[in-house]
Amino acid sequence: ACTGIENIDEAITLLEQNNWDLVAAINGVIPQENGILQSEYGGETLHGPAYGPTSHSTAASSTPSSSSAFRHVVPSRQIVERQPRMLDFRVEYRDRNVDVVLEDSSTVGDIKHILENELQIPASKMLLKGWKTGDVDDSTVLKTLHLPKNNSLYVLTPDLPPPSSSHSGALQESLNQNFMLIVTHREVQREYNLNFSGSSTIQEVKRNVYDLTSIPVRHQQWEGWPPSATDDSMTLAVSGLTFPCHRLTVGRRSSPVQTREQSEEQCTDVHMVSDSDGDDFEDATEFGVDDGEMFGVASSALRKSPMMPENAENEGDALLQFTAEFSSRYGDCHPVYFIGSLEAAFQEAFYGKARDRKLLAIYLHHDESVLTNVFCSQMLCAESIVSYLSQNFITWAWDMTKEANRARFLTMCTRHFGSVVAQTIRTQKTDQFPLFLIIMGKRSSNEVLNVIQGNTTVDELMMRLMAAMEIFTAQQQEDIKDEDEREARENVKREQDEAYRISLEADRAKREAQEREMAEQFRLEQIRKEQEEEREAIRLSLEQSLPPEPKEESTESVSKLRIRTPSGEFFERRFLASSKLQVVFDFVASKGYPWEEYKLLGTFPRRDVTQLDPNKTLLEVKLYPQETLFLEAKE
Repeated sequence: ACTGIENIDEAITLLEQNNWDLVAAINGVIPQENGILQSEYGGETLHGPAYGPTSHSTAASSTPSSSSAFRHVVPSRQIVERQPRMLDFRVEYRDRNVDVVLEDSSTVGDIKHILENELQIPASKMLLKGWKTGDVDDSTVLKTLHLPKNNSLYVLTPDLPPPSSSHSGALQESLNQNFMLIVTHREVQREYNLNFSGSSTIQEVKRNVYDLTSIPVRHQQWEGWPPSATDDSMTLAVSGLTFPCHRLTVGRRSSPVQTREQSEEQCTDVHMVSDSDGDDFEDATEFGVDDGEMFGVASSALRKSPMMPENAENEGDALLQFTAEFSSRYGDCHPVYFIGSLEAAFQEAFYGKARDRKLLAIYLHHDESVLTNVFCSQMLCAESIVSYLSQNFITWAWDMTKEANRARFLTMCTRHFGSVVAQTIRTQKTDQFPLFLIIMGKRSSNEVLNVIQGNTTVDELMMRLMAAMEIFTAQQQEDIKDEDEREARENVKREQDEAYRISLEADRAKREAQEREMAEQFRLEQIRKEQEEEREAIRLSLEQSLPPEPKEESTESVSKLRIRTPSGEFFERRFLASSKLQVVFDFVASKGYPWEEYKLLGTFPRRDVTQLDPNKTLLEVKLYPQETLFLEAKE
């Protein structure tokens, strides 16, 4: 509003030059005779920062009743026009980088004409990309784009043939390689081992180092970068780093009072990609600006969504939000978090069969820790860590950022692990988060094998996970052995119980068979007795119905029959020759040989008498005067 300077990069440089004294910076740009900033309070110059729309609106007001702390004194003559601003461009085309320096009054077409001479490519064949604004054509004036001093662009030539495949293959192979950067923090003499893919940029490395060291990117002073690494937008594959390991040193840049020319020279090392990049304002809290509020930007627009709602009633719903927010921040390649309560995670990990049990990993997140972003993106989301956790662990997570969620977890921790573990976690400082707890279930209690803090590396994290797995495997083998022995004893007992049950059933079946047999015998005996009684009754009836045996002195014709039984016995009787054959049958039946069961046979000639007509007389059937017959059982 006072100086007409619209470029944020240039404004910050001027503020640094004047040790962040806003009034001194403005008076350094505007000559004293043209205009000064004065305080409304006693005419004293007011020191301290003022930002954004508030300064703009109040500076334009000249009434004493204005709420502004400053007023703008209209100059008595026209302000001298500023010198043209110089812009630096790093243009990348395939394997070449071209540096172009132009005034901000130049056009995009001027850049193409310079590149045409350097790259030997017709300007009409070039597509100049990498602008932070919208559509740009050759006639666009650079000043209208509000560019920072240092810019990175790249050239596309879709109408020209691609380079040789051998070079492209080598570049692609370099992009797929992993670089180990050993970064030494100079002030605290501490080393960090960071893994980055070849496709990562120098800017990404510096941002991750900011998370570890709390040194903003614009205040980082580096040693060890190759001479070719002059642009933060360069990938590590083409920056000239030593593969596979490269050492770097970082420290905080000092901020002495400098001349404007020195500040502009040093500004080339700040590596601000654009004036809208979030890293330009990452240290705004140092200057009295609230988190996320800079130049009138509302803090809610820059803050991240919470990983977990505060005072969540259901742990499963809270973990669903945690998983979704974690994926949105760090990508889909992350551990599979168990959705459910901590008790349910215990049940899943510890209370199955010994062969199916796993270790429980509890990840404790904290958004306010400087280690969180690096730990999540570089270690927790590493494919090797994700694969190892999914195979051997049940992973459960909790967000410790909010005090209510922190207190809730400490209560759960005391209940399940005891007060000692809860106190250990309670005493952890914010910058020691995130934490990774490795839990092993035992017969009587749950044991915390390891508490891994966020200041670790992928290799160290993997080694500690594997060490915990070795302890768990040894315990698991003992549990499997005990479980097998217990199952063997239970199998023997089951077999014995089954054999005893079968024996009881066999005895019961045998007893029931005997009872049935006895009952059948009794029934048959009863039938036999009834049949014998009936037969005896019939015999007696027949015996009583027989006519009396004639005497030998009888005047009537008498037939004397001698009958042989199957047992060899004989019995004799005299019958009247005029008696019917039925009388003989009745006599034989009265002796216990009914004619329905026995047949009466004659000897000479052999004949079956029972087949004759029983109504004929003995004389008629030629059983007179005497005859010998024998009884034979019918088939």
